[in-house]
Amino acid sequence: MWLIADYEAVTLFSLKISSATASGGKTLLVPTPYAIKMALLDVACRTLGTGEAETRWPELRDLQVALRPADRTVVTNLFQKVLKPYKNPPKPGVQDFGPFQKTIGYREYAQLIGPLGVALGSERKDGYEWVAELMLNVNYFGKRGGFMQLVAAPAFAEELPSGFVVATHEARQFAVNGTLQVLDDCSSNLTFAKANIYSGEKIKMGKERVTRNVILPYRLTRSSKSFSLYERTE
Repeated sequence: MWLIADYEAVTLFSLKISSATASGGKTLLVPTPYAIKMALLDVACRTLGTGEAETRWPELRDLQVALRPADRTVVTNLFQKVLKPYKNPPKPGVQDFGPFQKTIGYREYAQLIGPLGVALGSERKDGYEWVAELMLNVNYFGKRGGFMQLVAAPAFAEELPSGFVVATHEARQFAVNGTLQVLDDCSSNLTFAKANIYSGEKIKMGKERVTRNVILPYRLTRSSKSFSLYERTE
């Protein structure tokens, strides 16, 4: 059973691969299963309370996630001036005295043109209508500020419609006209305490947070030094 919803991006989208550094890193073209589940957990904590959210976290964590990318995505490439904390602060009296140093960082922002399809799968055929309520209240994916608007109420389907790619399965074959993306997800041993950013417990890559290679039905059709245009092939 799949629960399917379409979202429209109302601002630019940006989400770096989990292994990227603060100074650089290309943006992904879609939100990852990990980002989607964290958005759902955030809504659950705000609407159901942290106690109920902790109880239901294992079911959220183990959901299958499938994505249908937007029709087109335009990625803007740029360098920004950023402030970065000093490892060794300069002495008082110098020009750049203070807690931060001025530097530059590579940034990418994606404009999603067309609806983004998000499908959540479960082996249960009933009893998870509450997930639909969470999807109604999701208003961003990825980095804060990447706002999304729900286009229509989530609907249940027995089969996954065409155009969707299951993002919680490792790609077995590489499509010639596809685009490889490394998407992260929650492992089965990620506890609520570690998912809770206020608990102080850390998540380890490769253990509680895993990555998978996923082939999106995207083809790079135009590019320059300042932008890249991807178009869906299906």
